[in-house]
Amino acid sequence: MREIILDTETTGLDPNEGHRLVEIGCVEMIDRMPTGNTWHRYFNPERDMPVEAFNVHGLSAEFLSDKPLFGTLAQEFVDFLGDAHLVIHNAGFDMRFLNAELRRVNLGVLAMDRVVDTLAMARRKHPGAGASLDQLCQRYGIDNSKRVKHGALLDAEILADVYIELTGGRQTALSLASISAATVARGASGKIGPRPKILPPRIHPEELAAHEAFIAGLGENALWKKYGA
Repeated sequence: MREIILDTETTGLDPNEGHRLVEIGCVEMIDRMPTGNTWHRYFNPERDMPVEAFNVHGLSAEFLSDKPLFGTLAQEFVDFLGDAHLVIHNAGFDMRFLNAELRRVNLGVLAMDRVVDTLAMARRKHPGAGASLDQLCQRYGIDNSKRVKHGALLDAEILADVYIELTGGRQTALSLASISAATVARGASGKIGPRPKILPPRIHPEELAAHEAFIAGLGENALWKKYGA
């Protein structure tokens, strides 16, 4: 199963008030294991950067001034996502901005039914407890010491670790990976063929003799003689 862990940074809180995307970070996972494949871009928002947003992510209008417009990379972004499920923390926020930008360049919208919201997942799993990304890192012992300011790719990488814990931890991920590896090993058909050569018996003659002596001592009415070989 292919999933994309995704995070964004923006100029503000609401695209309907003229705020824009300035950064997208994506981490690819297959069977809950990061593949190392990522997609990370900065964008020129064609507007100023409010100080409140700058204090969150540290991306200035000057830094973003020579970055590409979202429209020039929109198709590349959509192609990277493919038909994967999207894993996003507080998904409603990011999806509003992503779909506003996609509408702007006439590329349709991303459906919410393909999205897993880890904020909602954390609140269901730990009712009454803090569910921010930093709080979940603390709960699960995930190192977020590099997260001095928000950054889309770093946050997506951290969220990937949080998501694994929310869905059962590393042991579950390893089991899924083992199953996937076994499927690959036996070929695309997923079927295990017959052994080309029957394995020789592994029981020693002494063990066989001891077993037969034990059975003989059970008597004629022993259940073993009724059901056993």
